[in-house]
Amino acid sequence: MDSVLLIIMFAVAIGYIPFIDINKLFKMYDKMDCVYSSINTRKLNKAYDFIVVGGGSAGAVVASRLSEVSNWNVLLLEAGGNENEITDVPMFAPYIQLTELDWKYKTIPSNSSAYCLAMKEGKCNWPRGKVLGGTSVLNGMIYLRGNRKDYDNWAKMGNTGWSYDEVLPYFLKSEDNRIPSLEKSPYHKTGGYLTVDEFRWKSSFLDPILQGGEELGYKNQDINGENQTGFMRTQATVRDGKRCSSAKAFLRPLWNRPNLHIALNAQVLKVLVNAKKQATGVQFIRDGLKQTIRVRKEIILSAGSINSPQLLMLSGIGPKEHLKELDIPVISDLRVGDNLQDHISFYGLFLTVNESTTPEREQLTTLTKFLNYIIYKNDSLTAGGINAVAFVNTKYADPSGEYPDIQFHFFLLHKSNGFDKYRKNTFGFKDTVYETAGKLLENVTGWIILPTLLKPKSSGWVRLKTKDPLAHPVINPNYLAHKEDINVLIESINIVMSLSNTTAVKRSGLELYSIQLPGCQQFLFNTYNYWECLIRHYTYTIYHPTGTCKMGPKKNSTAVVDPRLRVYGVKGLRVIDASIMPIIVNGNTNAPTIMIAEKGSDIIKQDWNVLKKELIL
Repeated sequence: MDSVLLIIMFAVAIGYIPFIDINKLFKMYDKMDCVYSSINTRKLNKAYDFIVVGGGSAGAVVASRLSEVSNWNVLLLEAGGNENEITDVPMFAPYIQLTELDWKYKTIPSNSSAYCLAMKEGKCNWPRGKVLGGTSVLNGMIYLRGNRKDYDNWAKMGNTGWSYDEVLPYFLKSEDNRIPSLEKSPYHKTGGYLTVDEFRWKSSFLDPILQGGEELGYKNQDINGENQTGFMRTQATVRDGKRCSSAKAFLRPLWNRPNLHIALNAQVLKVLVNAKKQATGVQFIRDGLKQTIRVRKEIILSAGSINSPQLLMLSGIGPKEHLKELDIPVISDLRVGDNLQDHISFYGLFLTVNESTTPEREQLTTLTKFLNYIIYKNDSLTAGGINAVAFVNTKYADPSGEYPDIQFHFFLLHKSNGFDKYRKNTFGFKDTVYETAGKLLENVTGWIILPTLLKPKSSGWVRLKTKDPLAHPVINPNYLAHKEDINVLIESINIVMSLSNTTAVKRSGLELYSIQLPGCQQFLFNTYNYWECLIRHYTYTIYHPTGTCKMGPKKNSTAVVDPRLRVYGVKGLRVIDASIMPIIVNGNTNAPTIMIAEKGSDIIKQDWNVLKKELIL
């Protein structure tokens, strides 16, 4: 199908001429002869050396790297289908949520009125990618690695081989950095599969934010470099103005590699384990048919922090008391599903310019600009929603100043029918809340500032709802159970206030939009009680669930996998994805997940004696 027509159709679908449903558009796309070639092996073998479950940020990497060994046969099973040209467009990222490419998970309501009180039924939306490329097809494309101390702390917990100096080479192995100012940096590299660049288009309000940060004493610097504290124009997984998902980076260049088979729309139901506690294969459903494939060497779960623990529990690997409740035979009693950690923020902090028309809005709402994107890949559609990020220290942060406890995401705020629909649906606002909170911002431009809690004290869990493998699991994030989490977020608001009062920000015309949102109008604006109320009502995930298959040494009773990512108590089974993080990293999790997959792939090669060292660059 012609790319121009496709993008115009999508513009129609998201609200410019509101008569096409986006999910229907995806179905139309699937039936057309499009530029994207389908990666889908129809005829599968009865057995493979390695089976990788989940083709997302981690699984795409693992399948790619294991199939580098020419005499190994590798099968990648992905529950979703192919990505497409719509997902390529950076500015369309928010609209992809709640489509058929999303698992559409929701959390359970808080039983103590702790979080998501302004959302329908008190449930938070938890988007996760159900597509080849996983959540790297839905996310904001932000490329951040976390803090040196994150990985050093993992190593101190007994996770040998996971210190910063030991994981940095794996970040570099993946990277193909195209930012000219970083060309000579020892913290970046070119030539890898994963392209990292800046969004081609930037907001006219970006420089005032960066300059305002400098006025507060924060450097405008490479946050992925020597020191994390500071402000930065977003580094992103984009290539030539388009999204660079893990599938595009690691699978499409080698889709016809003969020893790699990729089965799409294949949802795994359970891992098969024999009486000797050896993983022997997987059971999955594809095209409505239940199938079984055997494995010769290992099964690798890379299904993410929700699906990996779900599959383990369905297979009899998990908390015995929970499995017994569901009459699932216990193979290995492990704390699977515990230690669920996420980065959260809240909706309600805005820096805006009150104008009915701005150049930026015009760029987002004219057909000329769509065509300009198609032809030149250099206009506002090449901008991701998050134009800038910053890492700052509240009074609760590490005294060194080198381990920030708050991250700011600066999200572009603009007027368009599509964005209004996104704000209502993706945040999941109650209708009564949206009528006030959502529509207050229809005629303003600027930033939504999302202060992000980097080191949550509160953690939650994932459990099976039923024995039905097609049923969504129960997700309890347990947000804001610790008062300190509230205190750190409120302290970060003071930094936003200071930023709004800097000369650079004031000169740009941006002002703090001081409105009282529904549910909190009984409290005086800019008081502790008001902000606590706002945080608990308008809680917002930053889409970083981690930790549910925790990595740790054998002596750690809460560990699910060892430092070589092998599941305790079952042979031939590993987990390689964000769920193995013992503590969530300081920053967005996509790049660290890819790093985990790079390192995990080398660990497997080393354990099977095809690689003498864990890394060869």
